[in-house]
Amino acid sequence: MDDQACPRCKTTKYRNPSLKMMVNVCGHALCESCVDLLFLKGSGSCPECKIPLRRTNFRVQMFEDPMVEKEVSIRKRILRDYNKKEEDFATLREYNDYLEEIESVVYNLTHNIDVIETNKKIEQYKKDNKEQIVKSKSKLGRSEHELEEIIEMEKQKEEERRIELAKEEVETKKKKIREKEALIDELTFSDANAKNIIQSFASAIQKQKTEEKISSAPAVKITQFSTGIKFGTPGGGNQPYVPVSKAEEGPLYTYTPVRQQTDGPLPPNWRELQTRGYVSHIRPESDAERAGGFKANFACLRALQEAMASLYHNPSQTQTGLPSV
Repeated sequence: MDDQACPRCKTTKYRNPSLKMMVNVCGHALCESCVDLLFLKGSGSCPECKIPLRRTNFRVQMFEDPMVEKEVSIRKRILRDYNKKEEDFATLREYNDYLEEIESVVYNLTHNIDVIETNKKIEQYKKDNKEQIVKSKSKLGRSEHELEEIIEMEKQKEEERRIELAKEEVETKKKKIREKEALIDELTFSDANAKNIIQSFASAIQKQKTEEKISSAPAVKITQFSTGIKFGTPGGGNQPYVPVSKAEEGPLYTYTPVRQQTDGPLPPNWRELQTRGYVSHIRPESDAERAGGFKANFACLRALQEAMASLYHNPSQTQTGLPSV
């Protein structure tokens, strides 16, 4: 992100840490200073693609890649109209085709592919699904309204906590000032030894802090979110883990390695897969597969075990009591 630079004035984030990049509907980024300069009259053209733009449509860039910023903006705009849910379709296949259509529209508009035809397709969809769009928007509006109410309640609680903390901080400062003034008056007007006065004040303050610490109630353990949703262990127990078995309750679990019964020769072990060249015929694992704990040796060993397990197995001879060949 430090290498991000304005394509017009070449100012970088390294030179100006407060650099703020802004984007418009075209997806090309400009710094805030260049936007104010080029769009002083309210409208202008993009320095890169020459598309007419408005100053009011510029917004702060949230992602490092301007194309990602453009796609997010287009996707939000498209999903306001393409707002059907899975329950609005008769089959899952129809719903998946609908989602694929949305992705095609977003991709075309993001990469400027058949823009005119895509916009015509969007307008036709709006006309054909006008009632459904309005109905879905009303549902979404109610959900957003409920969410806004929850967020507003959270903000009010946070503001109350902030005011309470500010009051406590002010009271603490006033108390310290009063204690300091009392100490100064005692040192000024008392005939006692100054060292003894300071020690007595320090002892009184320490005693007061100890009493406050003892009298303060312990912190209440939170067991639910602010929205009322409870969290914790299933069943509401206080113990988050399964207790360890005791010796008198029975023996502890011991792992026994799985041994495969084979009717043919034993498959090679882990080291022989490499030395005998078995793995050279297997596609090496990718970085993503290796990150997930998968290795090519697993597939190779599994194939060899399955092949050799039934290499000399003859079910008809086994049923008649004859030895396997």
